[in-house]
Amino acid sequence: MSQHGRQIDEFMEAILWFSLILFAIWFSFFVYALYRFRADKSPKASYEGLKADWPKHLEWSIVFVEMVLLFGFSVPLWGNRVLDPPGPGEAVTLEAVAQQFGWIFHYPGPDGRLGRRDMRLADGMNPIGLDKTDPASKDDIITMNEMHVPVGKPVLIYLGSRDVVHNYYVIQMRIQRDAVPGLTIPVWFTPTHTGRFEIACGQLCGVGHFAMKGFLVVDTQSDYEAWLKDMSQLSQVAPPTGEKVIARQ
Repeated sequence: MSQHGRQIDEFMEAILWFSLILFAIWFSFFVYALYRFRADKSPKASYEGLKADWPKHLEWSIVFVEMVLLFGFSVPLWGNRVLDPPGPGEAVTLEAVAQQFGWIFHYPGPDGRLGRRDMRLADGMNPIGLDKTDPASKDDIITMNEMHVPVGKPVLIYLGSRDVVHNYYVIQMRIQRDAVPGLTIPVWFTPTHTGRFEIACGQLCGVGHFAMKGFLVVDTQSDYEAWLKDMSQLSQVAPPTGEKVIARQ
C-alpha cells in the first residue's frame, strides 16, 4: 500500500526463501550424519575430527550470502527509511501527537505553515499546546484519531508524545516508529492505494492500550482537498471560551 512497502515485502520474501534453503541443507546433513555415523556402523568413536574441506567452504559461503543480505539490502533499505526524508515542499507535512489513549493530528492551514507548539500551553481545549499568539497557528487544523492524506504523494509526519512512549504503526503501509516524550521524530511514506487503515499503537502504553487506535484515510487528491477545506472552515468556528474548535472525526 506504499512505495517502500514492496521493497520490504520482497526483502522479507528473499530472507524466508534463503532460510528455507538453509534449513533444507542443514536438515539433510543432519539426517545423513545420523545414518552415516550410527552406532552399529561406527561402534568406535573417532577423535580426529573432520578432515574434508567442503564444510568449511560451505560455511564461508553462507556467511557471504548473509553479509550480502545485510549490507547489500537491509542497510540501504534502512538508510532510505531513516536518513532520507522528503523535503517539506514536496510532501504533505503534519504532526502526530500521541497521548493516553488516542492520536491528535496537527495540519497546517492554507498558509502551509505549522504553528508553534509549547506543551506548557496545553489544556483541555488545546491538547497539543498550540501557541495562539503565533500567526502561523491561526488557520491550523487539529483532528482526533483520524488522519487524511492524498494518494500518490509523500507524507512526512513528525511524531511526538504528551505522556509515555507510544508507537505509530500502520501495518498496511509498512511503517512503524516510536513517539517519545520530549522528542520530535520524523516518519514518512508514499501511499499508493486509497482506503481506510487502522493506526495502532505498537507499545504497551498503559491500561487503556487496547483502545488506542486511530485511522489513516488515504483519499484521492480532490477528496483530500475537499476534506481540508471543510476542516479549515470548521476550525475557524470559535467556542464560547474563544478557543479554536478541535475537529473530531
